Amino acid sequence: MITVKIFTFNAYSENTYVLYDETKECIIIDPGMYEGFEQNELTAFIQQENLQPVLLLNTHCHIDHVFGNKFIYDTYGLKPKFHEGELQVLQAVPSYAPSMGFTKYDISPLPDEYLPETGSISFGNTTLKLIFAPGHSPAHLCFYSEEDAILIGGDVLFYGSIGRTDLPGGNHQQLIQNISSKLFVLPDETNVYPGHGPATTIGFEKQNNPFF
Repeated sequence: MITVKIFTFNAYSENTYVLYDETKECIIIDPGMYEGFEQNELTAFIQQENLQPVLLLNTHCHIDHVFGNKFIYDTYGLKPKFHEGELQVLQAVPSYAPSMGFTKYDISPLPDEYLPETGSISFGNTTLKLIFAPGHSPAHLCFYSEEDAILIGGDVLFYGSIGRTDLPGGNHQQLIQNISSKLFVLPDETNVYPGHGPATTIGFEKQNNPFF
């Protein structure tokens, strides 16, 4: 059974997730740590729970979701995994980070291997299905556990909202279509853990999200 630990980091109030199961293997998704105290908070939790980090995943590669990639690599030896369509997004970060005031951004390592549009990834006794849902970014992935009814959704679907589509590679109609055809087909009780803000459920968003 998956345990989800949520951290909220950086100036964008980005949600960083640590997922682990009874084996104590864990994965880190979208590490948003920018300040040293944020890095310390994450590592202290992992140490306190005796967890073993085995995967670093990015749903997508906007700056607020990759601040901590280099730190995770330096600390645990994990290179990020994401869809290859996000590579240009990641490579653009160093060029605009200083102009946004982020002068301490450490350049992320590149993946040894990329994640496909479909398939699954595993850690411990847990398997997560890949759901390809671009629209907020060009090759955004979500991570879904059918067994635990959990969706790590990144910046696709929020509580009462959806991801912004005015950034490079965004496409509003594509995002709406992917939410409708790939997320809203999941069971209503599926808990959605977004990249920002509080968790929600598929059923609640189908009934109440103003974009649908």
